[in-house]
Amino acid sequence: MFEARIYISLKKGILDLEGKTVKHGLKSLGYDQVEDVKTGKYLVLTLSTADRSAAEQAVEEMCEKLLVNKVMEEYTFELREVEE
Repeated sequence: MFEARIYISLKKGILDLEGKTVKHGLKSLGYDQVEDVKTGKYLVLTLSTADRSAAEQAVEEMCEKLLVNKVMEEYTFELREVEE
């Protein structure tokens, strides 16, 4: 069994309105040292397979087909083996 940790973020050049809002909020609270905020999504999936390459392929397919908007987003992921 594997756990996939997927990190999804906006591609460079895509305006991150949520990040700008968070940055503005932090600055208004006095956190003037904050230069930039980038937001994204973090997903954790548990896959019931003992085959690492099958798990990697499945996660790639899920990201490409559903989880990631390839026009605006990019992603990375890491796999780790977990006990059942």
